[in-house]
Amino acid sequence: MHGFANPAKFLKLARAMTAPLLVAGIILTALSLAWGLLGAPAERLQGDSVRILFIHVPAAWLGMGGWSAIAVASLTELVWRHPLAGIGARAIALPGAFFALLCLVTGSLWGRPAWGTWWVWDGRLTSMLVLFFLYCSYMALADAANRDSDGTSRIPAIFGLVGAVNIPVIHYSVLWWNSLHQPPSITMGKSEMAPAFLWGLLAATLGFSLIFGGIVLARMRTILANSQADARLRRRAMEASVDESDDA
Repeated sequence: MHGFANPAKFLKLARAMTAPLLVAGIILTALSLAWGLLGAPAERLQGDSVRILFIHVPAAWLGMGGWSAIAVASLTELVWRHPLAGIGARAIALPGAFFALLCLVTGSLWGRPAWGTWWVWDGRLTSMLVLFFLYCSYMALADAANRDSDGTSRIPAIFGLVGAVNIPVIHYSVLWWNSLHQPPSITMGKSEMAPAFLWGLLAATLGFSLIFGGIVLARMRTILANSQADARLRRRAMEASVDESDDA
């Protein structure tokens, strides 16, 4: 892990991986969504509305997975002081928030014909909404920490760890409380979905995940480039100040 703590080594790897991840993800996602829209049969009870699950389920998994990655990066930053951990967490926050919001929007679109309402305040929906607000709060904290203390503040990392408490709440909410939301259809080593939906859903999830990874790497490269540019500007400003004091 510490072998990639050197930004130069990381940037070399990131440059090589960003484009392949994005291209492979876009192709796989396009094929899986085309299958979900045109190839998969209508579901016996849900009809054609089931097709939105090819977006909704990957978005939900990546929304939760994104915050789980933030928590791991935050722990790495706090315990091992890994120099890229905080940058990784910051890079994950925006795409994670996007997928959490996409999950909420597609879930609402699916809920209208399935439940007869756009929104209900049950455990799964409410905890996912809380996750989206956690993402927004984390981005605000990270931005403030970056401006005030050059990104070295521990507050965003602590917040990233504390916010992870919401992840098991989202996952188990349909089991802990009475909920309109259906229980998990896919568990460890078991699936209640028909193969026509299962394999397309797994392909869509993998495709979205590859896109997610490519975006995170691209954002980390951008954050590092901005940090290096800021460091050069500060160094030049200090050199100019020293020169002015010497001339005086």
